[in-house]
Amino acid sequence: MNKLPEVESAKTLMTEAMSWSVMRWLREKKRVRKTADIANDALDDLTASIKADWDEALKTAYEALVAQADAGSIADKRGKQNSSAADPATMMLAKRVKEADDEAYRARMDAEKTFDEAERQLSTSLAREGCRKAIHGWELHEKAIRKAEAAGH
Repeated sequence: MNKLPEVESAKTLMTEAMSWSVMRWLREKKRVRKTADIANDALDDLTASIKADWDEALKTAYEALVAQADAGSIADKRGKQNSSAADPATMMLAKRVKEADDEAYRARMDAEKTFDEAERQLSTSLAREGCRKAIHGWELHEKAIRKAEAAGH
């Protein structure tokens, strides 16, 4: 996986932002959020393009795992049928990718909650923590993308 310029730019901004004052945060918070959103979109687009190139068996196995996670949905019933039809090695690959995706998603949501709370409290310490969490979330997303690439080969 090549480094995405949008993510590298966001990491640089977040690293720089960890030393900002409250006043600087107030002036720059929209730029920080926009830059983070651009980085997240770039990672999401890359993930989607990689998964689009997967073979049908892997796509089906991954979709079955997603459906199982969506408790109570109609897709849940279809997913259980599909998951039993997939071979164990394909299901294991799909499961590893899904777990990495889920971990990256949780980190992203944690960073966003931290930024929201920092803004509400006007807290630079929380904003700094949000920066650390955002960088960590991007690193986890990049790791998940590498797993998705490896699964497709």
